[in-house]
Amino acid sequence: MSRALRRDLTLAGLSLAGGLAMLALGVAHTIQPWPSRLPIAFFVPPLVLACVALALRRVATRAGLALGTVALVPDLAMGASLGTLLVYTQILYDTCLYGSARMWRILLRVGIGVSAACAIAGPILAGSWRGLQLAIPAVLILVLPVVTAISVRQYRDQAAAERARAEQTARLVELDRRQAVTAERTRMARELHDVIANHLSAAAIHATAALSVRERDPDAVEQALKVIRENSVQGLAEMRQMIELLREDAGDDEPTRVRLAELDQLVAQARGAGLTVRLETSGEPRPLPVGVDLAAYRIVQESLTNALKHGTGRADVAVAYGAGIVSLTVENPINGAAAVPGAGAGLIGMRERAALLHGRFDAGGDGTRWRVHAELPT
Repeated sequence: MSRALRRDLTLAGLSLAGGLAMLALGVAHTIQPWPSRLPIAFFVPPLVLACVALALRRVATRAGLALGTVALVPDLAMGASLGTLLVYTQILYDTCLYGSARMWRILLRVGIGVSAACAIAGPILAGSWRGLQLAIPAVLILVLPVVTAISVRQYRDQAAAERARAEQTARLVELDRRQAVTAERTRMARELHDVIANHLSAAAIHATAALSVRERDPDAVEQALKVIRENSVQGLAEMRQMIELLREDAGDDEPTRVRLAELDQLVAQARGAGLTVRLETSGEPRPLPVGVDLAAYRIVQESLTNALKHGTGRADVAVAYGAGIVSLTVENPINGAAAVPGAGAGLIGMRERAALLHGRFDAGGDGTRWRVHAELPT
């Protein structure tokens, strides 16, 4: 038995107990046209039938409404007991809440129609305008539960729509994140592919040269073989970084061959765009593995782009060459506009580059400044 069905049965049982208690206490009648001829026990079967209908409010909404209406008719004919009327209002409420939209529209029209008929018939039967009071019970029993259920249903449907919209937004954000990761990995794979192609081209050229002079100049052959070995080892090292990288179609973008040694040109471009950049280099600059060189340059480039878009016109760049590692730090003051989040594709790309090289990457606000820090093993 489901939890919802258990709750419905519990509600029906409590309603039955409350209705029987009202009958026993003698406060159950709203109208008593012939109290001497109808014992209290006559009102028990309609009450029981209405409570059974209440238990069907989720599993069989229309059947519950029909059963409740069947219970209400003889109860009204006998004088109307308060317990049965209250249970029937709950049945109407549940029918509008759990039933179809067509059902609550029909019940609303019927309730308004019966109330209007009572408002017309009341003064005629009573011979006075005070007969309008006959419409009050009709409104309370037939219209008010329906209107309340419609309001609750609208709030429930609105909440469901908001949840669906939030889930859709979350799926779109996740899709954008995956697309950004894929695009960044594609770009990295293309750059590394170009570098490896350079190594292999150099090896092929020197191999051709060695073959052409192998008998006349042994020293040139030895030198060519050294160059071939160095390029082969370097190419294999770069290829090792691509083992877990899934490459998609390259697209139409041209490959870009940039190095951390060209950071001065990048800083000059940023300054030309209106960003005040202070560049500080510590340690002894040295040649870096091509993958590290590319990743370091891209991280600084993306950080300066973000500083230009979201900062206050100033950025501090620090490059530190350490033992087996190169450290990059870019800091810039942030303004109020930086509080508005963007797509985050740039941060995703920087993080993916560092992760591919088994390095560390952190980015976030530090007081009034935004700080990007990366450590790449060399």
